[in-house]
Amino acid sequence: MRRLLMALLGAVLSASALSAVPTAADAAPLTKVLVFSKTAGFRHDSIPAGITAIQQLGAANGFTVTATEDAAQFTTANLAQFQAVIWLSTTGDVLNAAQQTAFQSYIAGGGGYVGVHAAADTEYDWSWYGGLVGAYFASHPANQNAVVKVEDRSNVSTSHLPSSWTRLDEWYNYRTNPRSVARVLASLDESTYSGGSMGGDHPITWCQNYGGGRSWYTGMGHTQETFADTNFRQMLLGGIQIAAGFRTADCRPETGYTPLFDGTQTSLNQWRQAGPGGFTLANGTLTSFGGMGLLWYPVSTFANYSLKADWMMPGDDNGGVFIGFPDPLGDPWKPVDQGHEIQIDATDADPSRTTGSVYSLSAPNAALRDAALNPPGSWNAYEIKVTGTRVEIWLNGVKINDYTSARAIQNGYVGLQNDGAGLDINYRNIRVKGDGGTTPQPTDLARGKTVTASSVEAGSAHAAANAVDGNTATRWGSAYADPQWITVDLGASYNVNRVRLNWEAAYGRQYRVEVSPDNATWTTVSTQTAGDGGIDDLTVSGTGRYVRVYGTQRALTAYGYSLWDLNVFGTPATGNPQPALLSRGRPVTASSVEPNSAHAAANAVDGNTATRWGSAYADPQWITVDLGQSRTVTRVRLQWEAAYGRQYRVETSPDNATWTTVSTQTASDGGVDDLTVNGTGRYVRVYGTQRALPAYGYSLWEFDVYGS
Repeated sequence: MRRLLMALLGAVLSASALSAVPTAADAAPLTKVLVFSKTAGFRHDSIPAGITAIQQLGAANGFTVTATEDAAQFTTANLAQFQAVIWLSTTGDVLNAAQQTAFQSYIAGGGGYVGVHAAADTEYDWSWYGGLVGAYFASHPANQNAVVKVEDRSNVSTSHLPSSWTRLDEWYNYRTNPRSVARVLASLDESTYSGGSMGGDHPITWCQNYGGGRSWYTGMGHTQETFADTNFRQMLLGGIQIAAGFRTADCRPETGYTPLFDGTQTSLNQWRQAGPGGFTLANGTLTSFGGMGLLWYPVSTFANYSLKADWMMPGDDNGGVFIGFPDPLGDPWKPVDQGHEIQIDATDADPSRTTGSVYSLSAPNAALRDAALNPPGSWNAYEIKVTGTRVEIWLNGVKINDYTSARAIQNGYVGLQNDGAGLDINYRNIRVKGDGGTTPQPTDLARGKTVTASSVEAGSAHAAANAVDGNTATRWGSAYADPQWITVDLGASYNVNRVRLNWEAAYGRQYRVEVSPDNATWTTVSTQTAGDGGIDDLTVSGTGRYVRVYGTQRALTAYGYSLWDLNVFGTPATGNPQPALLSRGRPVTASSVEPNSAHAAANAVDGNTATRWGSAYADPQWITVDLGQSRTVTRVRLQWEAAYGRQYRVETSPDNATWTTVSTQTASDGGVDDLTVNGTGRYVRVYGTQRALPAYGYSLWEFDVYGS
């Protein structure tokens, strides 16, 4: 981050001449590669197209290409001239013992290996080679289209690809899964084609550090057309550059990480913005704007963890990843003072404020950082490991900083900075792995619940539901008069211990917080006579199903009351056991599934908010879950995708034939519908009669049924 006023930016840029922006020239040179395509088994007719493509890539990127099928080229002296050796759809036993020894020595000396397609169908009796390629070929179905899931979008070979890439190829199954030994860059969605046999975890492109050198492999490349595919050619070029050491990449295996931001709006909805500016989302990528602000993850704090984040600065930009801070309470400067920023800034003259630094406190090892750093316009990857108060930082797999903090960062939140206008950073794929566990934050009992208000600002979209939707960019606004109130129905009785109000500029100067068992008899649990806006985080003590904020004096008499967020926290009241989630993983049926899609009905009960059920584009449609036995149903929660049900009913049945309606919705507005119901049955059905978007069907991320 930069504390300087924008008026001083010119001085900072002048000083940047003291610290040149690292470029690819800082990495190992890439001048010459060897393409080896000898076959002792099946011969692919795509080999000539592959050689031509690599020669064209070399001509366009400054390296020469020698193509051979002569294994006699594998001598220590000859291999030394090449930065990488590309095994292009080789098959069978292609090297003798002496040649194997020479190639193994070449890799041990820092050489690079690129394997394409049938390179995995080679040298089965040479176990060292099997480790180098990562996995041996097992079988393949007929050529067909499949969806490639791009897992690592910071790696130079895959950063240009979309998160989901559909293409035609001959899709290999492998004898072993390389995920435990290599960084998987892309994998196959086995549900999108026939013949996949790897149990749903099907790597197809990966890289690794091996035996002193570097290895990059892709199972794609069977067809001639593949080598004319622009995306594939760019991927192959990146693989050659990685293997040659020309571009850095984190090729360490990665397992056990939990995504905090996976590129979807659903995951972004869990984050909160503190301060001005924010982030846009496109193509799975966050882009900062304005500031100075902070996008932070409030779901839990973290202790003893590894945090990974992919980032890219388009030019001389500025931002950072924050760790170890308490709830900022809307103030983005609190994390600056109480946590740490892991800086992203190419040109600051102060070494402790450049990329890889713990801002203002610990400069990175400049030589290691510069060698590992991909230049502006390219993606990079941070790993930030926090153990107690120790902070270790890896850039593209290279450790560049190790700092022990004097601050209390052992257990705190994480976030991403938007530093200011024109200082824009892109982020992808934020994930965490905890060694010592996390401290879950209390559940917001008000999120998505039924809410009512005394009024809504005339002619506005500032509905009462906005205050409990979890979106800090939407708000409730009242009429321009006193008094006004907003009430949330928690669905059951709770011991309420905290109420958090995030006011817009038109805040309540005087108000009280009340609880009620029946929405009629109210007990005051907090009275505020001199509110000053911003965030009022109130400690309270009371029991009730309903919580009301009752405003008696507005701060701005020209406006009403305006709340970004109304959060309620507490514990179930004695004798009020919480209903169990009954639908998770249960058998489910539907009237239809969107044609040619993977949006099966089971997706709505799998607990994964990134998968969904989608119906045909017609009315009516339904989805039914079988709870396994008769249950008392008290709550149904529907999380809609953009194509939601405008009009629908929720029904229960003892036999999947005779239905009783327990809720009817005639004007749903999408998002989350959290419905309090009262019914009994083994089967629960959502029966849609009117779609909100006639051009699409019904689409549900989650269908949750609660009861006993």
